[in-house]
Amino acid sequence: MNVNCAATPPSLIASELFGHEKGAFTGALQRRLGRFELAEGGTIFLDELGELPTETQIALLRVLQEREFERVGGTHTIRADVRVIAATNRDLNAAMAAGTFRSDLYYRLNVFPIESPPLRARQDDIPLLVEYFIDRYASKTGKKIRGVNNMTLELLQAYPWPGNIRELQNVIERSVIVCETENFSIDESWLSRKTPPTQPACQPLSDQLVTQEKAMIEAALDATRGRVSGPSGAAAKLGIPPSTLDSKIRSLKISKHRFKPF
Repeated sequence: MNVNCAATPPSLIASELFGHEKGAFTGALQRRLGRFELAEGGTIFLDELGELPTETQIALLRVLQEREFERVGGTHTIRADVRVIAATNRDLNAAMAAGTFRSDLYYRLNVFPIESPPLRARQDDIPLLVEYFIDRYASKTGKKIRGVNNMTLELLQAYPWPGNIRELQNVIERSVIVCETENFSIDESWLSRKTPPTQPACQPLSDQLVTQEKAMIEAALDATRGRVSGPSGAAAKLGIPPSTLDSKIRSLKISKHRFKPF
C-alpha cells in the first residue's frame, strides 16, 4: 500500500495513516480506517517521508517502536503488524539540523538504508531507460519507432540530468510526440546545459559554516512552504527572531518565493 506524504494536506495526513473516529474533526461523519490498519500483515510504502509534520512524525515513531497507534479522536489502542518502507529526496540530515525532522525517527527508520544515485552517475542505465520510455510513449501515440540515433544516445548519456529520471522521461515523451520517422532522435536545444553546482573538495571553515547555515535555512523554508514568521514559520523552527532570519535570507541570497506552493 502506497502513501504519498507530500500529496496529502498536513492537517489530514494523520487521519490518512491512522484513521479517525466519527466526529474527530469537522467533516468526520463516520469512522474511517487508516492505511496502517488496511495494510495489516503486509507492507506500507511512505513516499516523500520528509514532508511529514512534526506531530505525525511522533505518531509514526510510536508505530515503529511500539507497534501500536490510535485513530485520530480515538482512545482505543490498535496493534500494528506492518512492514514499513520509506523514501525521500530530502536531505534529512539538514532537516534534522533545522529542527524539521526528528532525529529519533530518522535513526529508527535508518535500519536498512538504500541510496539511489542520481541518473548522471548511472550512465549505463540510460539506454535501457530510453528504450523503455520510447516503447511506452510510442504505444500511447500509435507510432512505430524501430531504433535510436547513435548521436542522440551519446548526447543523452553525456547530459548531467539535473532533473534525474523525470527529466529524461519528459524529454523522451516530447521527442516521441514530434517524431515523424522510425528512427528516434531529440532536439539538442531541449537539454539545458546548466550543470548542478558542485562544492570544492575542501572548504575553509568559514565557508563550511555559511554553507551549513544556508542549508538549514532552506530546509526550514522548504518545510514551512516559504513562511518566515508566525508559530509555524521557519523562524520559529530555527529558534530565531523573524527579523534576524529575514536578514540572513537577504545576506545569503535565498529566494523565499521558490519554496511557496504555486
